Amino acid sequence: MAKYRIAWLPGDGIGKEVLEAARIVLERIKLDAEYIHGDIGWEFWCQEGNPLPDRTIQLLKNTDCALFGAITSKPKEEADAELTPPLRGKGFVYFSPIVKLRQMFNLRTNLRPCKAYPGNPLNYRDKVDLVVFRENTEDLYSGVEFYPLPSEVMSVICKHNERMKKFEKTPLEDIAVSLRIITRKACQNIVRDAFEYARKYNRKSVTVVEKPNVIRETSGLMIREARKIAKEYPEIPLWETNIDAMCMWLLKNPFDYDVLVTSNMFGDIISDLAAQLVGGLGFASSGNIGDDYAVFEPTHGSAPKYSGMNKVNPMATLLSVKLMLDWLGETEKASHLESAIAEVIKEGKVRTYDMGGKSTTTEVAEEVARKL
Repeated sequence: MAKYRIAWLPGDGIGKEVLEAARIVLERIKLDAEYIHGDIGWEFWCQEGNPLPDRTIQLLKNTDCALFGAITSKPKEEADAELTPPLRGKGFVYFSPIVKLRQMFNLRTNLRPCKAYPGNPLNYRDKVDLVVFRENTEDLYSGVEFYPLPSEVMSVICKHNERMKKFEKTPLEDIAVSLRIITRKACQNIVRDAFEYARKYNRKSVTVVEKPNVIRETSGLMIREARKIAKEYPEIPLWETNIDAMCMWLLKNPFDYDVLVTSNMFGDIISDLAAQLVGGLGFASSGNIGDDYAVFEPTHGSAPKYSGMNKVNPMATLLSVKLMLDWLGETEKASHLESAIAEVIKEGKVRTYDMGGKSTTTEVAEEVARKL
């Protein structure tokens, strides 16, 4: 019996191709694992009305972790239109399967390293080495939304907040509301994870990124909890900055920052910006990590226009494999893999189109495997 059972979730579009690249490297590194295919993504939404079938959820419950490719998501009206005709009008509502996985398995921490590897022509600055800790289950991604706004919800909000009364004369069918829900426990968890990481890897600082001067209650809660937890790590300075200023400072002085921690929506934004500093989403890996389970994925989308062309950059996926190996405790294999990736990037002989080369997805994976 294999040491690990890993759920294999290719998803849509280029997700299938980048996971095949991952398989080449995993076979070379000889990880003692069984890879179990799971159905997920747009195909299953269209044919079954469920992009995350129950059989896949059950599969995940019987594995150690998952490696995920990419998914396609579309707005409500477009999603409804692409359902197979027998399913239309039956009350099916599209949801992001990766967001549901994060919430269902309480994968509360989204870890996104953004590291510039020497020789990458797409680096904005060499030597950038940031890590973003993004709270992964709450905030605007909680999915608590209303449109049109129910009258009873309008009444309750107006009763408890004077500012809402300026909308009282607006027709309810002209109002959409999304609730930003942030709990004290989630704030504590993500901040503590960031500090623990900083301590373990000798990082110089932790910066909490929010907007408490305007979003006073939710961002304010995150800031207050960060200040409390920072006292447990006196050797690591806590810096505070607003999300808008952080975008500017990351472009101007990316070397000043080390570990960034923030809520779900801001984390989504800031991690994409940080990814561009080190070459773009083709190099952006991530781990969705809970207490007992984790899902590892590249942060790029399914890029349907490139599907089947075997041309996209697999580095984000291979770096996600590195994160998975670390999480499994296979730190030596993880270190070897990162070294091989870095060597291929530095040599520059095998590059995909985004890096100015002509190599295929498969050829890049095979070159990394040779270095291993």
